[in-house]
Amino acid sequence: MADEEAAMAIVCGLFLSEKKRQKKKRRWVKELRQREQGLDLLQHDMEISDRAGLLHMNREELQFVLNKVAPFITKQDTNMRLSISAKDRLVLTLRFLATGESFTSLNFQFRVGKSTISKIVRETCEALYEAFAEDYLKTPNTEEEWLEIAQDFHQMWQFPNCLGALDGKHINILPPAHSGSTFRNYKGQFSVLMMALVDAKYQFLYVSVGAQGKASDAGVFAETDFKQALLNIPAAKPLPGSDIQAPFVFLGDDDEMMMKPYSLHQVDYQQRVFNYRLSRGRRVVENGFGLLANRWRVLLTTIMLSADKVQKVALACVCLHNYLCEIQSDTYAPPALTDSEDGEHRFVEGTWRLDGLGAMLPLQPGRPCNSSMAARQTRDKLKSYFVTSAGKVPWQDNYI
Repeated sequence: MADEEAAMAIVCGLFLSEKKRQKKKRRWVKELRQREQGLDLLQHDMEISDRAGLLHMNREELQFVLNKVAPFITKQDTNMRLSISAKDRLVLTLRFLATGESFTSLNFQFRVGKSTISKIVRETCEALYEAFAEDYLKTPNTEEEWLEIAQDFHQMWQFPNCLGALDGKHINILPPAHSGSTFRNYKGQFSVLMMALVDAKYQFLYVSVGAQGKASDAGVFAETDFKQALLNIPAAKPLPGSDIQAPFVFLGDDDEMMMKPYSLHQVDYQQRVFNYRLSRGRRVVENGFGLLANRWRVLLTTIMLSADKVQKVALACVCLHNYLCEIQSDTYAPPALTDSEDGEHRFVEGTWRLDGLGAMLPLQPGRPCNSSMAARQTRDKLKSYFVTSAGKVPWQDNYI
């Protein structure tokens, strides 16, 4: 009798175990179907729409990105459940980057757990940087590469011997645990800093993300490896159409090696011309950040991630930005989005300025950094050159 009862207990146990397993399997299948429905709706809207699409890239561009990152983010299925596909992981991450939606919002849309979404975003952003950085976020390291950048600046913005424009912005983050005021910026918000060098085509040549929000403008520059990254800068060359020898320069006002405007107090004619020409050249870094933040709107929000993960998010956005600028994607950067000039060279604001830069505060204004003697001498050479027949542009007197 005892043996029969034991056998019956075993049978009942096996039956209940199998029933529980089947119930769990049915629940997982239901969750999988819900998740696929959410992702399929987004993919359908993005891939077949004639408009810009939710992710600011067309089907071919999405496929190229997927082919690059799939080897890094493809997961294996298990006996318990099917893995989320590489395409689903990429689309979900791009949605987060393009909209800045919360994980709670994405959870409702795609039926993927918030902790899973957090992991997917982190891993996919790492994969995007890994797959794209070598080709699309590489600081020039040969003289020929730097000279090509200088040629673009001269042809497009009429500023000779220029290797890029430098600026920095704050990216708002969650208050890090036990960090005190370390990451609190001058507006009382918590942030990390992004320093970037931008070329004449709004592409990022150098990016450093992660300096603490409380750092001063000069302190931010000192904390980066920018100077160490500047390899094989060309030696001084004559300014175009002249015999004036001038070194190659960067446009910015946060360090003594940069070309900065003359003070607005009692400026003479040549100095006003220089300031105008400098402001045109520096417009590229404004538009670089403006285009980046307009398309990857997560940067306009307070990113609910730790500082190290925010760095991965920002670098992924920059890599995608550079790729889409490089191929001149009309979906990503239609002509009206960035600043332009009309036939009379009057300034026409790009549509990105309607939204502004949101939470991306500029660097903290403070005591001006004194230029070095060499920088002042170079500025004076350019000042004189810009009013010569070889260096002037026909419309400059109208805007000074």
